Amino acid sequence: MLAKGMLIVLSGPSGVGKGTVRGAMLKDSVNQFKYSVSMTTRKMRPGEKNGVDYFFCSKAEFEKKIQQGQMLEYARYVDNYYGTPLQYVQDTLDSGKDVLLEIEVNGAMQVREKMPDGVFIFLTPPDLSSLRSRITHRGSEDLTTINKRMEKARQEIKMMSNYDYAVVNDEVPRAVKRIEQIVTSEHLRVPRVIDSYRKMIGDL
Repeated sequence: MLAKGMLIVLSGPSGVGKGTVRGAMLKDSVNQFKYSVSMTTRKMRPGEKNGVDYFFCSKAEFEKKIQQGQMLEYARYVDNYYGTPLQYVQDTLDSGKDVLLEIEVNGAMQVREKMPDGVFIFLTPPDLSSLRSRITHRGSEDLTTINKRMEKARQEIKMMSNYDYAVVNDEVPRAVKRIEQIVTSEHLRVPRVIDSYRKMIGDL
């Protein structure tokens, strides 16, 4: 029987560098996994590509998918929807491959309810001043939106207790290495491997 893949959920406050860390993981990771591209109704930023960074769609299209039960998770954040299409995640895990989700905190909590055996990793900033600096240097949002994001970040950091691991994003290569070590260790947990050993004993 093919072993089911492992779901890896990476989230944290807006501006913490989730996308940068995820990109480095996909490029350099020693672990083999598939990235599940999220869907959003926000506008595309310079340098982003549809289907690579996000699937960009209208609010009407997104809401239709919610009604049809086609989203693993979704959240409305600063007047835009973000979410994960369900079918790709299910099919990839069933094929025996790991899936990496990079999602917002509210969405991660929805996934935790539906797939509690996933590995939930919270990416944190070294401090709030560095987080504000990252958001400000994007240059894509006005002061009111920045302040909203900072207040939201404070609330999200309080939710860290719902995760399995916390990783500080002080330097991207260091954060990636820490996450790789977590994933490697999780693959060795007895509940994840015991079925294959039971089968081995049964085949003797």
